[in-house]
Amino acid sequence: MSLGYEEHMKQARINLNCAVVTVSDTRSKENDGSGRIIIEGLEINGHRVRDYIIVPDSLVGIRAAVSGLLEREGVDVIIINGGTGITRRDVSVEALEPLMDKKLDGFGELFRFLSYQEIGPAAIMSRAIGGLAGGKVLLCLPGSSGAVRLAMEKIIIPQIGHMVLEAGK
Repeated sequence: MSLGYEEHMKQARINLNCAVVTVSDTRSKENDGSGRIIIEGLEINGHRVRDYIIVPDSLVGIRAAVSGLLEREGVDVIIINGGTGITRRDVSVEALEPLMDKKLDGFGELFRFLSYQEIGPAAIMSRAIGGLAGGKVLLCLPGSSGAVRLAMEKIIIPQIGHMVLEAGK
């Protein structure tokens, strides 16, 4: 018997263990507003942030940092912010896609749709992606605080527990 959406959502995981990665050549933990928005959004909603790191805009560095987090026991979700634009230095997507077992195309599509409603056609320059890697949910957002807030409020917080539930099946 198939469960309805509301019944299915009641089974969603709560109190998740999360990791936050900020990709930036200029941010520090003191001035990382986007990282702070992610951390606060997770914690206010009952999730734990087990790791928080800042890595430079480097394909090798990003991939190494996220690979290390994927190997950690007890991490359910990794949220990366930064490096999703179209400049030469924006390499988060290239670093992360090879790590994904499955892509969640709808994550990026929905993010760009919601972003379009806020900022207009500039939303096409976002390469936000989501996927599963090693049974963990991996979400990669732009680095702007507005984009991060939008993704956290409209997509991630409402669905993260459901994504983790489904990823574990």
